Amino acid sequence: MQQNQIPSWAECAPRLIAVARGDAPADMVIRKGTWVNVHSRELIPDTDIAIAGGRIACCVPDASRMIGPETQVIEARGRYILPGLCDGHMHVESGMLTVTQFARAVIPHGTTTMFVDPHEVANVMGLEGVRLMHDEALAQPVNVFVQMPSCAPSAPGLETTGQEITPDDVAEAMHWPGIIGLGEMMNFPGVINADPKMLAEIAATQAAGKTVGGHYANPDLSGLPAYAAGGPADDHEGTCEADAIARVRLGMRAMLRLGSAWYDVKAQVTAITEKGLDPRNFILCTDDCHSGTLVHDGHMNRVVRHAIDCGLDPLVAIQMATINTATHFGLERELGSITPGRRADIILSSDLRTLPIEAVIARGQIVAEGGQLLSPQPDFAWPTHARQTVRVARALTASDFDIAAPDGANHVRARVIGVVENQAPTRALEAELSVEGGIVAMDRQADICQIALVERHRATGGVTNGFVSGFGYGVDCAVASTVAHDSHHMIVVGTSKSDMALAANRLAEVGGGVAVFRDGREVALVRLPIAGLMSDAPAEDVARDAAAMVAAMADCGCTLNNAFMQHSLLALVVIPALRISDLGLIDVTRFARTDLFITEGNSP
Repeated sequence: MQQNQIPSWAECAPRLIAVARGDAPADMVIRKGTWVNVHSRELIPDTDIAIAGGRIACCVPDASRMIGPETQVIEARGRYILPGLCDGHMHVESGMLTVTQFARAVIPHGTTTMFVDPHEVANVMGLEGVRLMHDEALAQPVNVFVQMPSCAPSAPGLETTGQEITPDDVAEAMHWPGIIGLGEMMNFPGVINADPKMLAEIAATQAAGKTVGGHYANPDLSGLPAYAAGGPADDHEGTCEADAIARVRLGMRAMLRLGSAWYDVKAQVTAITEKGLDPRNFILCTDDCHSGTLVHDGHMNRVVRHAIDCGLDPLVAIQMATINTATHFGLERELGSITPGRRADIILSSDLRTLPIEAVIARGQIVAEGGQLLSPQPDFAWPTHARQTVRVARALTASDFDIAAPDGANHVRARVIGVVENQAPTRALEAELSVEGGIVAMDRQADICQIALVERHRATGGVTNGFVSGFGYGVDCAVASTVAHDSHHMIVVGTSKSDMALAANRLAEVGGGVAVFRDGREVALVRLPIAGLMSDAPAEDVARDAAAMVAAMADCGCTLNNAFMQHSLLALVVIPALRISDLGLIDVTRFARTDLFITEGNSP
């Protein structure tokens, strides 16, 4: 593997200084654009930007004497020159793509820096998976920094992962060149209760002088002070203005996310636009974006446009996607602005509100123009065993999804996972369900179907069954997925047990992905052979298959926005209120297992 790394400032400094003095020619000069200065938050017209060795040499009214015979000159009159965009928190695996294919998809949208947390692949492949993701990230033509996953499993004792991440793993990874910090600390009860393992991971990160990512997914803010005292420096789980304010007041950065299914910017940005809080402590991010969003709607450019539409001044929104992010990770001298010495990561755009991305420069090279990728992509291959991670004990049958009723019962009161559209949290619902032949029946009229988690890491043969509401499926169907945050077993949701078995068996056959079956036949398939999470096919191909999958879910009666994202989070046992794992039904408000059936002895 060849690392695609930019020379350090120390290596470039003599030449940068010579170019800035006008004593040496620049590699590139961008002429007469309006300089978007994110340090001073101002627009400076008629500015020339001189670039040498992949870095900014100077920003001056006239760089004519820096233009030599070999200097590439770009005319920018009538356009804005702004820094490349940074995604402060994201998961590559959510795009169903490898790092290479994700970068290929987002570069034309102006993203030149990503801070990625590969905890999805960590749950499947452990430290090896993180190392593979890290090595692929280093080979990219843009900046991809990796946060070492902190929680695999995300909630010890409540789920079983394919592999675990230990404090020793964290300490080792802190010495890798592309590791920027610790990924989101999802085990917030562990931090609040001073769990030694969690504190050891945080201590190893802080000893390396790196940033600890946060994840306080609890609407009850009373535990936030203790969580902040434990070391997390940011949080992206806020969903309302009070969340953003509380985090910033405690010295954390509030990360406002707009992903494929998360719309949390509008509700929190009023902390700036109405309450007047200092915007330098706010960061924009995506968290999770699927391939269809990337191909059709954009990436961080989409988030910045949305933030502006929500009332932010365009310059503030751009700061929240550039210099604020770089500063948070200790990289403000390296990237995030168009100023001397920084990496020459630049966007040319004719409008700051609609933000059309007309040209993208990364490390002093034009990498995209007019929405088309120009830079060559690295040749990185995941090993064969990374494509053999879906391990099931046997072919499943419809009876594997039977839910036996208590002896003698002709009806039961059951706990039901309630999906909440466009939000990560679920609701803890209850429903009266009938019993037929000793087996609890679904209630399609009440929009209650079955959910199952099929163990897929160690071929134990385990199947955990439960009920879910909110998908609206009105026909015999099933959706199975090996993308099941965060433990990434296989999640199957359906109204037909025979279709549930067919869908699960199909994924075991192809090595992972998403399968939709209806009336006994396959109607959609997304192949994700790498760790059962990612494809190394182009984003356009994956987006096409994913669109067919979403359309098939809709044809089965589902009207949810980004229904698959909701499906994939049903096993996320660190976000309230009710989830499913290989160990049973999980009450995340108590971080404890709970019974499927409600009886006099186990009711709240």
